Parts: sequence; structure tokens; C-alpha cells
Amino acid sequence: MPIYEVTQTELCPIPTTRFAEAGLTERRDLQRLLRSQIEVISPGTLVIDEEFGEWEDSRRRIDLLGVDKQANLVVVELKRTEDGGHMELQAIRYAAMVSTMTFNDAVETYASYLTARGENIDAQQALLNHLEWEEPEEDRFAQDVRIVLASADFSREITSAVLWLNERSLDIKCVRLQLYRDGERTLLDIQPVIPLPEAEEYQVRTKVKAQREKEGKATNSLRHERRYRFWADLISQCQGKTSLHANLKPGIYNWIGTASGVRGLGLHYSVRQHDSAIELYIDRGKDASHENLIIFKFLSSKRTPIETEFGYPLEWEELSEKRACRVRSRLQEGGWQDEPTTWQALHATMIERMIRFESVLRPYLDQIQSMDFANP
Repeated sequence: MPIYEVTQTELCPIPTTRFAEAGLTERRDLQRLLRSQIEVISPGTLVIDEEFGEWEDSRRRIDLLGVDKQANLVVVELKRTEDGGHMELQAIRYAAMVSTMTFNDAVETYASYLTARGENIDAQQALLNHLEWEEPEEDRFAQDVRIVLASADFSREITSAVLWLNERSLDIKCVRLQLYRDGERTLLDIQPVIPLPEAEEYQVRTKVKAQREKEGKATNSLRHERRYRFWADLISQCQGKTSLHANLKPGIYNWIGTASGVRGLGLHYSVRQHDSAIELYIDRGKDASHENLIIFKFLSSKRTPIETEFGYPLEWEELSEKRACRVRSRLQEGGWQDEPTTWQALHATMIERMIRFESVLRPYLDQIQSMDFANP
């Protein structure tokens, strides 16, 4: 679409021109200008290299390689031709080649790029600042590769192929670069062709949501797997030490429980990333919050002899927001996120603490078993 100059009498079209006619080349001019102002075609992108080709048996090179705010790699291909050539196929090959890049690889690439440009910048810190990360997160880096194609124009074959590929979850953007001559001035009009501006924000939100869900599922899967292993190792170690654990099975959550012999009272192990606890959890059901409180107050009245005999600090909590109550002993030795080599000692401490806790509570649990809650 032409650009017009508005005069008092008419709209005067500004004539278009070609890159060759304007004496502009892809590499010496277009690439040089865009690497310093990449946001005009790919907002939120940090360029970490140009002419990138760090792979074996290939002389092909990516014009500009970047990283966006979502930690995705961005492959930018530039053409000054009127049809774009076969740049979409070329970019897809490049995207596949860089898809295995790690955060450390990106830091090394960026460091080399900065050195070549004579910039004394800490590459890792600059990349972390761009991503707004406090520390490297390899499992979040380069989960996807975006492609940006920038050309004087695009053939119907390219636009049809890009639309088809984007429908199949690729992320390819086409940006038209149109030159104009206004006397001695050369003007550049930059317009997104695919996706259209009206649709881009929605597509970005959809992709970000899908990525977050994907990351969340992956994170949950790893967390669940590690906690299951943590509990399986604990149960394996406690076999033969006490009958309390005879029916325990490993799980994926942050606690596992064993029966106390009194309805609604569970003896639980709980664990977080770097600490753990054993506890008596009091919850006799939806309509029994008054019974929970009666039991809790009864045990609280025996707090001094219980804590003296137990020998470790106890936390006494009325969990009004959960209708339950809890008596807990925290351990600071470690949690499920610590090295598995440390788990054996932690499990031994947890088991010893639980056996002692149950032994101290047993006389009081027997009294609770015989309580008349209708006439407390």
C-alpha cells in the first residue's frame, strides 16, 4: 500500500524503490541496521549473534539469532528480494539446528558476539537481565524456536506455506520491508504480513498460556516423581522398625499418613523442598470441627508433660481455615529437593522422631478413644 504526502490540494504518492536501486545490501546494510534495532521487526528480542553457523558440515548461517522474553530462540532471516526466495524452508532448517541450544551455549555464543563487537559486557548477566531471571533455568530455556522472516515482499507460495505451518503450531512471522524515495531521503515502511496485527496479540497470549501450562505440567511431573522416590525410600528404610508403617504406600504429594488408631487422627510425615516434619493431624470430618477443637484443647492441656517426654519442640496449631488442628515437630535436616544421598540420614531421623512421638501420645490417644463428645 503506498504512502502519500498530504498537500493543500491533493494526496501525492511517494514513489517506492528497491534495495538494489537504493544501494542497500542484505548483509552490509539491512542486517547491520536491524541487529541494533531488532525491536522494529521482533519486539522483546535480544540479538545474541549474527551470521551464526555453529554446527558441523554446514556452511549456512543464520542472519540474526536472538532470544525473546519467554526464553525462546528467535531465528531472523533477511532478504531484499521481491519474493523472499525460499527463505521459509531455510529458516525451518536453521530453527531445527539451533533447537538443542542450552542456556550455557547461548551465553558462550553471546559472549563471542560481544567480544567481536568490542563490547565489554558480562554475557550471562545481560542474558539473565533480559529474561528477568535471578539464575539460569535450563529446563525453561529454548522450549521453542520462533522464526522471523523479513523481506521486501513475499510470494504467495511463502505466505501460504507460513499460514499452513502456523496452523500446525509453528511460530513464523513475516514482515514486509518496503523502501520509498522522498527526494534525497530513503524511507523504510515496516509492516507485519503474518500474523496480522489484529491477530498477533491474541496469538501471543495463546502461545504464552500454552507454554506456561506445558512448563507447569513438566515441573509437576518432575516434582511428583522425586517425591514418590523420597517416600518410597523412607518406607523401605522403616520396614522392620515399627508396625506403624506396615500399610504405608509412597505417593506423589508432600505428605503421607499412618493411622493413629483413633478416628480422624492421623500420624503424618510431611516434606517440603528443604525441610520436613512429623505431625498429629486432627480432622474428624466436615461437621466435626467442634470435636477437633475438643481433642486439640485436651492435648494442649497436657502440653508440658508431652513436650518434656518427647524432648523436641512442638508447634500447636488451630487450623481454623481448614477446620482441622495440628501438633507438629519440624526437622531442619533437609527435604525432597536435596540430594538423594542425604535422604537416608533424614529418613532415619524422621522415623525415629515419629516412633517417639507416637509413643508419647499413646496414653492420651487412648483417653481420646473413650471420650463422649456429646457430653465432653
